Amino acid sequence: MFLIKEFKFDAAHNLVSYKGKCEKLHGHTYRLVVVLEGVPDREEMIMDFLELKEIVNEKVLKKLDHSYINDIVKQPSAENIAVWVWQQLEEGVRRENCRLYEVQVWETETSGVIYRGENLEGRSK
Repeated sequence: MFLIKEFKFDAAHNLVSYKGKCEKLHGHTYRLVVVLEGVPDREEMIMDFLELKEIVNEKVLKKLDHSYINDIVKQPSAENIAVWVWQQLEEGVRRENCRLYEVQVWETETSGVIYRGENLEGRSK
């Protein structure tokens, strides 16, 4: 079973290792989707939505919302932002009955990435 919670944040970035219009400073209203995989606990929930919201706010949104993401992620592509979000959340949401399954980062309504904790050894940062 999967539990899904969606968030939004506004931030600016520029892609320093990219040749094109996105190398210039610009911003997005990002959509972040956090997916947990698990089984209902004694309260018949995978995790309380409010608890997940508090974790994501504390570990991710307080840092990214209205920020210059380059100060946090060296090359802030949607891919690298998704990996960073995963690293911030993975341990904090792990419970006996659930784990982080997926992070989605959407830069626009039609453009986003999905990260599921894959080992990306050898990739440039």
